Amino acid sequence: MAERFPEHISDAVPAASRGSEGRNLSDEGDEAARAERLRLSTLREYRIMDTPPELAFDRVTKMVADLYGVPIALVSLVDDCRQWFKSAYGLDTTETPREMSFCQYVIAEEQPLVVTDVLGDPRFQDNPLVTGDLHIRFYAGVPLRAYNGAILGSLCVIDREERVALTDVELSRLEDFAGIIMAEADLRRIGAERDEARRTLERALDFSGIASWQYDPRTDRLRTQGAGTELWGSEFQTMLATGNGFFDLVHQDDRSALREILKEAIANGTPYAAEYRVLNPERGVRWNAVRGDWDVRSDDAMLTGVSIDITEQKSRQENANLLMRELHHRMRNLFATVSAIISLTRHAARDVDDYVERISSRLDALNRAQNVLLSANFMTGSMHALMREVEAAFPRVRWSGPDLLLPENALVAMALVFNELSTNAVKHGALTGDDGRVDVKWSQDDEGAEARMFHMTWTETGGDGQVSAPDRTSFGTLLMERSVRNNLGGTIERHWLPTGLVVDIALPARWRDA
Repeated sequence: MAERFPEHISDAVPAASRGSEGRNLSDEGDEAARAERLRLSTLREYRIMDTPPELAFDRVTKMVADLYGVPIALVSLVDDCRQWFKSAYGLDTTETPREMSFCQYVIAEEQPLVVTDVLGDPRFQDNPLVTGDLHIRFYAGVPLRAYNGAILGSLCVIDREERVALTDVELSRLEDFAGIIMAEADLRRIGAERDEARRTLERALDFSGIASWQYDPRTDRLRTQGAGTELWGSEFQTMLATGNGFFDLVHQDDRSALREILKEAIANGTPYAAEYRVLNPERGVRWNAVRGDWDVRSDDAMLTGVSIDITEQKSRQENANLLMRELHHRMRNLFATVSAIISLTRHAARDVDDYVERISSRLDALNRAQNVLLSANFMTGSMHALMREVEAAFPRVRWSGPDLLLPENALVAMALVFNELSTNAVKHGALTGDDGRVDVKWSQDDEGAEARMFHMTWTETGGDGQVSAPDRTSFGTLLMERSVRNNLGGTIERHWLPTGLVVDIALPARWRDA
């Protein structure tokens, strides 16, 4: 017959397992399915299924078998389709199908189960473990309860002879042994989780370019983990075994300062922070940032911290500083140019309206140059981009030639030249009439030429008026000549032909293709 345990044990079982009054049967099925999913998930957390035998578990089953005077004692874990024995004293079989398992009833009823004569219990009398060679007649099993309450299996004792029921003391003692089993399993689980967390941290450190370290100032011993190869090179484990070995990797110009920072941190017990260069054999000079603080223990203190490769940040910072210096230089040049234009235009203007018009036109030219520079890298600009700006302001200006990269001063100078030529064409030249047009063409001598030059021709055709040389030199003419001769080191020649003005500009070919 099957014997259940005293009421005080049954009372400890959750009410959900003792009855279903007032509950929908489908809800009960859903709840059971959820509980089974949780149980199987918890079993997987322990990572214990199909692991090799372990002495800690085998000692318990041997002790239980001796204490209870039975031939068989098992640590049985039940998954979705089988029961598997982590420890089996007196039994060679490592697993059986779940449907043959006695332990499944311990899981289902969530409490200990004792069967003094299995032949008298309809649940077991036809079980192959009873009718077969194993010849089970007595079974007593208690739950192996996980940290979250899920029952993973049972610790059970089995006899081939009928026995009397266990006493309360014997049952309680068997449950204590089950607790020892689960304590050992929890140690394995926590250890596995700790190892996995450590591996995850190490992978994260590797992927992030960060290395962690711990330094013992008493022994000069240094231990590292993480992206050591990226920071210090492939031989870092040998070089970084000691603090002195670490300083051999530090750039010579940074060693003394870094030693002083470390010495101060050790002497005063203060945090350690610095930025320094490393001579990485594979990657060259790299910048590292180091941060550390003291891990104080009962009898010692270890300096613990991280090192991070900040080479890219340093490069961006250096580029930003360079850009700011370049921008400052450009702004000074721009203000100087604007100041000169304002001053010289004042002497050439006929009245206030003429002065405003001339200033606005030349400031527009400067704005065109700035637009081109801003759309690139602030320091160079495209010849084609500049000509598109000119064409947008003066639609009948057509152009052709290779795209070239002009430095900022050359781009501003060319923008002023094109503006003066275009404005003059609108007022006095080809663009006074509807049929007039301007063609701009340029080229550079081939590479290797002895006196390699840039050549540009400005050709006006179709104007309404008679073309003739001006009777005086205007400020616009002076501005063009200053831009070409002084700023660009070239020459400018103007020819007043019957068909229109032709301007030839020649400059040293210093600009590379865009």
